[in-house]
Amino acid sequence: MAERRYSVVAGTWAVARLGPTEPIPDWAAAGSGFISTTRTADELSITAPDHQVPDGVRAERDWALIKLHGPFGFDEVGVLAGVAGPLAAAGISLFAVSTFDTDYLLVKANRLADACRTLGRAGYRGADDVPVPA
Repeated sequence: MAERRYSVVAGTWAVARLGPTEPIPDWAAAGSGFISTTRTADELSITAPDHQVPDGVRAERDWALIKLHGPFGFDEVGVLAGVAGPLAAAGISLFAVSTFDTDYLLVKANRLADACRTLGRAGYRGADDVPVPA
């Protein structure tokens, strides 16, 4: 098994909810860095830096972003379960977003240090180039 690593992406994040037929707003389309947009029959959900989401938009704010270092093959089993289980056992809620190559976890910013300690106990090592909260 390859070394399991993660890093904390600087900043705070928001998960916004818009109506299912609303267009992707300019504030989301023009952003850079980590932004995730998912449309379903029920909603348009946008995860973006907190400061980009305008006041008045329905959003859950103050999330911290953790990147699990991939790439992970589509045939790899248990990547999210390997972090979700220990975090759940520690009472830490998460919001997961997957991309083609890797997975990202959002945890409430006030639980970030706890999440990092929990990931360490689960065998993940913080990346050397990004500070991990003590």
